[in-house]
Amino acid sequence: MCEGPLFSKLILFALPLMLSSVLQLLYNAADVIVVGQCAGETALAAVSSTGALINLITTLFIGLSVGVNVATARFFGAKNNRGIYETVHTAMLISIIGGFIVGAIGFVFCRTFLTWMSSPKNVIDQATLYMRIYFLGMPASMIYNFGSSILRAVGDTRRPLIYLAVSGIVNVILNLILVIIFNLGVAGVAIGTIAAQFLSAAFVVRCLMLEKSAPFAFRPKEMHIYREKLTIILRAGIPAGIQGSVFSLSNVLIQSSINGFGSAVMAGNGAAASIEGFIYVAMNSIHHAALSFTGQNLGAGNIKRIKQIFVYCILLVTVIGLLLGTVALLFGRSLLSIYESDPDIISFGMVRMRIICCTYFLCGIMDVLAGLMRGLGYSFVPMVMAILGACGLRVAWLYTFFRMTPTLECLYSSYPVSWIVTSIANMIGFLIALRLVQRKIAQAQSIQSSGGTHL
Repeated sequence: MCEGPLFSKLILFALPLMLSSVLQLLYNAADVIVVGQCAGETALAAVSSTGALINLITTLFIGLSVGVNVATARFFGAKNNRGIYETVHTAMLISIIGGFIVGAIGFVFCRTFLTWMSSPKNVIDQATLYMRIYFLGMPASMIYNFGSSILRAVGDTRRPLIYLAVSGIVNVILNLILVIIFNLGVAGVAIGTIAAQFLSAAFVVRCLMLEKSAPFAFRPKEMHIYREKLTIILRAGIPAGIQGSVFSLSNVLIQSSINGFGSAVMAGNGAAASIEGFIYVAMNSIHHAALSFTGQNLGAGNIKRIKQIFVYCILLVTVIGLLLGTVALLFGRSLLSIYESDPDIISFGMVRMRIICCTYFLCGIMDVLAGLMRGLGYSFVPMVMAILGACGLRVAWLYTFFRMTPTLECLYSSYPVSWIVTSIANMIGFLIALRLVQRKIAQAQSIQSSGGTHL
């Protein structure tokens, strides 16, 4: 990542990651499609309405995987093998502990949270069942996320793609068998999902264990919390996790407002959100590229290349967001009909897509700028921007504009407005962070040069 043609390397890094993320997203999409076609509107509303809540519960710990990426990439760029080793074994132990903590919280409190979200009576029982089974697989989900973050940090996005391809196929097959043949409904799709999560986690652990000569090799018996590496992971990961949680919280509040429109609107919103998710993960691969490339080049002290990363990543995420958003909108009704054939549900889904798809590239720009700042070691700044620009603005929107005009169009408009405001704030934050890093590197080089003269 620190030398050679940059643009082509960004593409080669991001493309497998993009495909991996699409396959991971297919877990939930397969759940939604199967229950929508085979178990009816209520089951579709139950499964699709849990996404925002699941993200809220899991995002804080998954955010720590960003800290793992930052720490590993920085030590890898600096060729510090001991630092990589300690980061890997700290990270994998955190993933196991975090998986059990998050799984227990989600399993025990999911019905309470759904009640707070005003989940309709005809939906809440099935939504609770889906979430409780889903959270049984949380340790595997955390292990996969942390392990794949290590692989991404050292430039390997190909093998996670292969692992998710295999586990994704298993997920779809199990969904069809358990729902159609055994008639298990939402329980069947949840079981299929966690089985696939355990399979992908096993693949990643095996991959890291087989890298015996590499500095990022994983030896389960040597898992240990190294305080210095934990500090680095937490310093970058906690703000990233809080930022994700803040976004999820605002989405939960919006989902609560959507729930008030009834199960048909919930189903249409869930189907549209599932389609938009594929656009998001495509853009998010550029965010991860910006994060990993910036982290390694910061370790190598290459500021000029970081500036090039900034330009290329902004251009890439804008093109991807505009292109995929346009395609999704043009074929929106056909795509929504895959989830549910009811014309009313399709119409409600199109209301969301007409507003989100045209402006989704702004969300991509916002995320890339946040990734660049985290790669530079300034993870706290994008967290603050997210709290003020995303959660704060969306909550204010719900209690002002939406209260005055309680329509779906007004509700969904809160998304692009928050993306614009937060992107502008992140751009300012990145330029300031880059200037501060340049100054630190220049001072360090000056001290080294000065020391060399005295010697």
